[in-house]
Amino acid sequence: MASSDKHPCGVPAPSTPEDVPGAPKTVTSHILEQSAGLIQSLTPIKQFNQHVCTWAIFSHDMKRKIETHHYAARLNEDVLQCLVYDSDETDARLIGVEYIVSERLFLALPDEEKKLWHSHLYEIKEGLWVNPGVPEVMQKQELKKLAKTYGKFWCTWQFDRGDRLPLGPPALMMSPQEHPLGQIPEEMIKKRDAKYGLSTSELKASRTDIEGPTVLHPLADYWKHTGKGWAVDLKEVEFKANGSQP
Repeated sequence: MASSDKHPCGVPAPSTPEDVPGAPKTVTSHILEQSAGLIQSLTPIKQFNQHVCTWAIFSHDMKRKIETHHYAARLNEDVLQCLVYDSDETDARLIGVEYIVSERLFLALPDEEKKLWHSHLYEIKEGLWVNPGVPEVMQKQELKKLAKTYGKFWCTWQFDRGDRLPLGPPALMMSPQEHPLGQIPEEMIKKRDAKYGLSTSELKASRTDIEGPTVLHPLADYWKHTGKGWAVDLKEVEFKANGSQP
């Protein structure tokens, strides 16, 4: 199975949280979760304190665009890590992870690795990347830094093709771009704006002074320059037993 395969069961419509198989949570489960939350520190999770709403595009099928909710934790000034969900509701599904690095770190990557990464300048300047509920004036400084970054996003749950559970290998995702294939449909933008009471066009107007890298690296956003995307295919291999020589 490859990340670009169609749903193995032939389900044509996107799945919802209600489609996830399994019995409802019991009272015992709720009590155990609440008790654990009081006793355990959950320190790594508490570091994810920034919510970003934007869109992502499947590298192997640019027609497929999904709204994504990233919960980001900054490891340092050059690296962020994000848990990506399909919504910001209580029943949101964890659909992937994204790693974000500064231009400095991106430029140090091997050229083959650079091809897997995407830029963030366009989606930020277009007002597509937002921190819901945070006033624009407060998020502006962070956006100026993020506009010069590059991200690598693996989607592990292709719910938009009907997957009721995470199936197959992860799919590489790309960011919105000025290229026609990278555009987000207007109806999706209007729906997001209505939910959060914002105007993407006004955000775009307020971000004209945001600058990105001096030159966007040609190996990032690889599909724009080559017309080719990426798919992950599983390969059966002989595993190494304990103590075996490489």
